[in-house]
Amino acid sequence: MEIGIGMFGDLSFNPDTKEFQPAGERLHQIIEQIKLADELEIDLISLGEHHRPDYSISSTEIVLAALATVTKRIKLASGVTVLSSADPVKVYQDYATIDLISNGRAEIIAGRGSFIESFPLYGYNLKDYNSLFEEKIELLHKINNENPVTWSGKHRAALQNQPVYPQADRPIPIWIAVGGTPESVHRAARLGLPLIVAIIGGQPKQFKPLIEFYKEEYIAFGHDPEKMQIGVHSHTFVADNREKLIENYFPVYAAQMDRVGASRGWAPYAKQQFLHGIDPEGALYMGEPNYVAEKIIQTIEMFKISRYVAHIDIGAPSHKDMMRCIELLGTKVIPQVRSAFV
Repeated sequence: MEIGIGMFGDLSFNPDTKEFQPAGERLHQIIEQIKLADELEIDLISLGEHHRPDYSISSTEIVLAALATVTKRIKLASGVTVLSSADPVKVYQDYATIDLISNGRAEIIAGRGSFIESFPLYGYNLKDYNSLFEEKIELLHKINNENPVTWSGKHRAALQNQPVYPQADRPIPIWIAVGGTPESVHRAARLGLPLIVAIIGGQPKQFKPLIEFYKEEYIAFGHDPEKMQIGVHSHTFVADNREKLIENYFPVYAAQMDRVGASRGWAPYAKQQFLHGIDPEGALYMGEPNYVAEKIIQTIEMFKISRYVAHIDIGAPSHKDMMRCIELLGTKVIPQVRSAFV
C-alpha cells in the first residue's frame, strides 16, 4: 500500500494587488515541501501539468528532475502528463533521464487532460482529443518495452527500427489516469497498465462500478491479476482541527474552484458543498489526522486499491499550512493507515 501526495503548483492570489504569487517562489516552496515528504517517508509525489496563470508547473519533468537531486527515496511521478499534446518519444526520454538521475524512482501518470490549454499551445486540434491519446499511449507503451522501436500512426511520423536514448535501466511504470469514463478504463485494462481514478466530487462509492469494470476487463484481456494496480487521487488536506480547516482552507479552496469553474460554466462554489465534501460520505479527504486516516482506510477497503494520492495544494494554502499538512500526513495519517493493513 502506497500513499503519496499530489500537487499542481497552485499560485496564491492577492486580492488587493490582483496578482498571483511569483512562480519561482512557489517552485522553491514545492522543493522544500517535497524534501520534508521524503524525510517523512511519504511514498510518492505526483505533479500535474498546466498552462494557466494560476499554476506554477507547466513542465513536470524539469521540476521532478530538480526534486531527484534533493530527495533519496520518494517516487517521482507526473500527475498527469497530458500525453495527447506531447510527443511520446520526448516524454520517454525525459522520464528515462529522471529515472537515471534518481536511481529508478520515476513514474509517468498519463492522461488525456481535463484542462485543454495545451492543445492550442502546442498546435493540436481538440477534435482529435481521444484519438491523439489512443495513439500516443500505444507508442509510449511500445518505446518503454522495446528498443529499437518500429511504429506508425496517424498523428506522428513513423519510426523504423529507431533507437531511443537515453534508456532507463528498467521499464518505467506508466499509469493511466481517468476521471470516470468507461472508455478510458477499458483502454488501461486492454494495455495492462495500472489505473488511477481521480475522485474529486460526489461520493467515492459512486466509482465502485467503474473500478470493478477495470478489474473484470484487465483479467478478460489475459493480464496477470497479481500484477494489477489501482489507485485513487483525491483532494486532501490535514489540519490540527476541523474548525481551523474550515476557517483557513475553505476560502482558498473555493477561490480556486471558482477560477477553474469560470471557464466551465460552474456555479460559484458554496460553503455547503465543501461541508458535504468533508463529511464521511463525501469526496474531500479533509480534517483532523484520525478522521482523514479513517476515511482513506475505508476507501482502500471499498476499492481494494494499492495506492492513494492526496492532492494537497488546491488554491495554494500558505507554505506554513502546507508544511504542517505534510507533517501530519507523514507522522499521523500514514502510520495509522499502514497499521490497518499490516
